[in-house]
Amino acid sequence: MSLMSLTALELGKKIRERETSAVEAAREALDQIKKVDKTLNCFVTVDEEQALHRAEEVQKKIEAGELTGPLAGVPAAVKDNLCTEGLRTTCSSRMLEHFVPSYTAEAVRNLENAGAVVIGKSNMDEFAMGSTTETSYFGPTRNPWNPEHVPGGSSGGSCAAVAAEECSFALGSDTGGSIRQPSAFCGVTGLKPTYGTVSRYGLIAYGSSLDQIGPIGKDAADCAAVLEAIASYDRKDSTSMKRDSYDFLSALDGSAEGLRIGIPRDYFGDGLNGEVKERILEAAKALESKGAVLEEFDLSLVEYAIPAYYVIASAEASSNLARFDGVKYGYRTREYEGLHNMYKKSRSEGFGPEVKRRIMLGSFVLSSGYYDAYYLKALKTKALIKRAFDRAFEKYDMILGPAAPTTAPKLGESLGDPLSMYLGDIYTVSVNLAGLPGITVPCGTDGRGLPIGMQLIGDCFQERKILRAAHAYEQTRAYSRCPMAAKQA
Repeated sequence: MSLMSLTALELGKKIRERETSAVEAAREALDQIKKVDKTLNCFVTVDEEQALHRAEEVQKKIEAGELTGPLAGVPAAVKDNLCTEGLRTTCSSRMLEHFVPSYTAEAVRNLENAGAVVIGKSNMDEFAMGSTTETSYFGPTRNPWNPEHVPGGSSGGSCAAVAAEECSFALGSDTGGSIRQPSAFCGVTGLKPTYGTVSRYGLIAYGSSLDQIGPIGKDAADCAAVLEAIASYDRKDSTSMKRDSYDFLSALDGSAEGLRIGIPRDYFGDGLNGEVKERILEAAKALESKGAVLEEFDLSLVEYAIPAYYVIASAEASSNLARFDGVKYGYRTREYEGLHNMYKKSRSEGFGPEVKRRIMLGSFVLSSGYYDAYYLKALKTKALIKRAFDRAFEKYDMILGPAAPTTAPKLGESLGDPLSMYLGDIYTVSVNLAGLPGITVPCGTDGRGLPIGMQLIGDCFQERKILRAAHAYEQTRAYSRCPMAAKQA
């Protein structure tokens, strides 16, 4: 059996017990990348020499008893919008094609302190703007379950890499579902923590009030272990929260006994694919068999989430991306006449169509005369959505629903219709608007063999509950390896 077919915790245990080594694990991950990544394009940058050197250092520390944690020696991928000192960080954009940071993101540093071995930077939608990983300057990532289909986005490279067993786990970022939706499309487990749980220091910002870094793994236990490693209070991040406990693994007892789960009727109406609906409701019944109490209810305001999210996210993107002007770092056009012409040409040539679309939308809603009509109204809607969730969590421990209305579309289907792509985020964006934790767990496939994901949404700082429910559900069905990974085994 390949080491990459193991969960991160299983592999970490084998390394600790000297059944294998960090170096051997890194080599297997790198070999798998060589076998399948020409087809899948999960990685923008793979630093084989540095990864093996890091694995050797980690192995020595494990043998000396300096590293004893569950992730020591385990190979990981990092989304390419997380800064890594000495290793280029591109945001999958021409604008940052040659950018090499002088510091490392806090979440990545925490991961390295836990002994994980970063083997490369995963592909993504440009500046995390997209839902298919097709807007990348370095070409689209393909879904390892069927390379004719997208992996989802914007963390599609990370999710596809875990599914294709090119790494044991990965880090992604979630602004409006960018961990949970591609996890559903790729048949892996992805967790978006409560806003402020993981430091955003070193994350190249898209929407600052919405972005949150989170783990992607084969199962809930892997996600819990990675979250324990990366979560911390960080004074360098003004939105970082100091939590009483960062213990998540101990919540996984295999039972959902006593958990009250609300199922919003709003999530199961028109627009939801029939096979997706069937698999989600089957998963809900499985949780009921593990002791959960299910009840349908009306969440309300669901139809307002998409417009509110895209107004707020685009406004923040317009502000955050103003720094990329060709002056201090990033892409600069070769020929220009004067400063303003240099700004214009550098940004026109450095950004792709989807990024330009969102910058222009954001600039419009923040402009004089439209601020009150659009941006201020979106902020008020955001507050109403948070109140609706607060009312729901007075009665329920969590909310259960789909992660996406369909399974993964074919490559090229979404780019021609951006509004349709935006509407695909209908089940995920509310979680970011309200700052809540959410997890996606694989719950079967459709008639074409494409994965379907169930989403569990918790109240603020209640990751333990949704991880417990996710883990309980996993006891009712085995993890399914994607055909490409199984074929290479």
